[in-house]
Amino acid sequence: MTTFPPDPNLIALRLELARLRSERGWTYEELAHRSGLARRTLIEIEQGRTIGSLKSWHALAHALEVSVDHLLGRLCEGHEPPACPAR
Repeated sequence: MTTFPPDPNLIALRLELARLRSERGWTYEELAHRSGLARRTLIEIEQGRTIGSLKSWHALAHALEVSVDHLLGRLCEGHEPPACPAR
């Protein structure tokens, strides 16, 4: 029997990005300048027209001074994330 993972919560991810940007009082232009991403890309990510690349989310985490784990952890909002295996 195949068990599929739950769908990622892309809405929570986008809302966290918007919250962090707003919390800092940054415009799309400011975040674009700090992240190196195009303003249009940021708008499309926040409005859900694209999910962005891993490279984009990495740049956003650095610009917002939060961990990638903090941002991408929102994908599991609404369901239990998988346990980390022991090393």
